[in-house]
Amino acid sequence: MKKHSLILALALGAALSSCAQQVPARTISQEDFINAAESTVNGVVSVKSFATPRGQHYGNMGGDPFDDPFFQYFFGQPQRRQQEPRQAEQRQVGLGSGVIITTDGLIVTNNHVIDGAERLEVTLNDNRNFAATVVGADPVTDLALIRIDAPADLHVIPMGNSEDLHVGEWVLAVGNPFGFTSTVTSGIVSAKARNISTTTQTPGNGGIEAYIQTDAAVNRGNSGGALVNLKGELVGINTAIYSQTGTYAGCSFAIPTTIVQKVVDDLRQFGTVQRAYLGISFVELTPELISEKQIKGATRGIYVAEVQDRTAAREAGLQPGDVVTEINGIEITGTARLQEVMARLSPGDKVTISYVRDGRPESVSVTLRNRNGNTSVTRAETATAVLGATFSPVSDETRQRLEISRGVEVSSEIAP
Repeated sequence: MKKHSLILALALGAALSSCAQQVPARTISQEDFINAAESTVNGVVSVKSFATPRGQHYGNMGGDPFDDPFFQYFFGQPQRRQQEPRQAEQRQVGLGSGVIITTDGLIVTNNHVIDGAERLEVTLNDNRNFAATVVGADPVTDLALIRIDAPADLHVIPMGNSEDLHVGEWVLAVGNPFGFTSTVTSGIVSAKARNISTTTQTPGNGGIEAYIQTDAAVNRGNSGGALVNLKGELVGINTAIYSQTGTYAGCSFAIPTTIVQKVVDDLRQFGTVQRAYLGISFVELTPELISEKQIKGATRGIYVAEVQDRTAAREAGLQPGDVVTEINGIEITGTARLQEVMARLSPGDKVTISYVRDGRPESVSVTLRNRNGNTSVTRAETATAVLGATFSPVSDETRQRLEISRGVEVSSEIAP
């Protein structure tokens, strides 16, 4: 029965492809699925995160009442006999997937997979385990880059171009759902540039939402895993599902590689993402808005509500009421598409903005800026940069003299 269903599905996929004039006709066989799965399964890893549970003190999850600062303020710290503080035990708090992108051990995953972890453990498809360190993370796109110190025999999944994906194209999701390692599921691209929040009318995470939507089965543990095409190329990082039950319901979402590649490159080079801003407040163009504002010359795009100071939009001469329709020749159909295009760009990039004003098409070239209104490189914030000083551990002599048990001391101040 399964074999017959697969043949029927493949025949239907081929028929749909032949109907779309812009997609070259191509015969898809079962070998395409087998080859894609075999060439990618070894490039996906399991990522486990460990942390110390909150409230764990002296082996007591509920804490010790004598450790209450209020108690110690009035009565001092009580003497303890034959009881030494024990190291709090780390526990596994998360499980996800990751994709090997370089032979020297760089792995891309989701930020929510590693967020809050004190220790990371990576397991390869051949069951080898490695400790992992965080190279950088970007909560805005929910991407993170981690590294393992492993031999140079790691299997790398080549980076593909998600821009070349077509709706209706077959894709595979590779990951570790519910801890079942090396799991491969298949589906088609259901939509591109999908914004979950605006589509479902649910609050988002405040970050960039421009997902590839598929119907490949994705569940908990798949986060950070690979979405690949039938060539075995990485086209997305599986990130989210939409479900009323918390399990697979036919709507899975992946971050496209057009965004992944930019974030990974920036994290490797700068430690943080170099993010370009256009500098407008906007709303998507809708039939209701077109009628209300009596907009002519555009039916899809971004309606400019406000232009912010010291931004590329101000320099370009954009005005409230303009409708942005293209950036660098790429059609801007809505919020998700605008976010996806802007996420690929960096401060200092020169772009051409096409827009409609009073029913007339216009275009202008402008250099993008960062949030500070310039094109300077942004560096990852450190404790030194934020607090304006460098620190070192307190010596035993200093702790005894000050009668303290822990702390750090200022080594040097940084001039403002």
